[in-house]
Amino acid sequence: MGTRTVLHQADIERALTRISHEIIESNKGTADLILLGIPTRGAALAQRLAAIIGRIDGQDSLPFGQLDVTMYRDDLAKHPTRATMPTEMPEGGIDGKTVVLVDDVLYSGRTVRAALDALNDHGRPRAVRLAALIDRGHRELPIRADFIGKNLPSASSERIFVRLAEHDGLDEVTIESGGEGTAA
Repeated sequence: MGTRTVLHQADIERALTRISHEIIESNKGTADLILLGIPTRGAALAQRLAAIIGRIDGQDSLPFGQLDVTMYRDDLAKHPTRATMPTEMPEGGIDGKTVVLVDDVLYSGRTVRAALDALNDHGRPRAVRLAALIDRGHRELPIRADFIGKNLPSASSERIFVRLAEHDGLDEVTIESGGEGTAA
């Protein structure tokens, strides 16, 4: 079993800066734009993206929040129940806004499907986009990211670990070969 680092701190910062510019360009500015991170690391990435986009656009920050999808998952029987995290919507809600869902790793697409279901309980956005730091392939649902930090094709037996300073004390993405497959 081997572990290799595929993104270091500087690589993650460059990827998030590029994604930020792509989001602004795609939205034709930042009007009515909201970022919602999927806990745990997606929420930290959404907060970072909001700060970068705010700096680019000359604001303090962009509205952001987090969207817990735990109870909307269709694979709870396969995976141990996770502790729920609070859902935090930006002031003013999401109705009529462009919402960018942010997650660390896009894999099967099931987390994003759950996020779309959860979003329906909080309002009706004008449009929903998806940003992921890592797209590792292996989709089980017809879902694709609009903004990707790095495409990282991987075997099902490999595990992708995204570590962020907010939770892990450092920024890096590693891939571990061998062992059981995982959803991340």
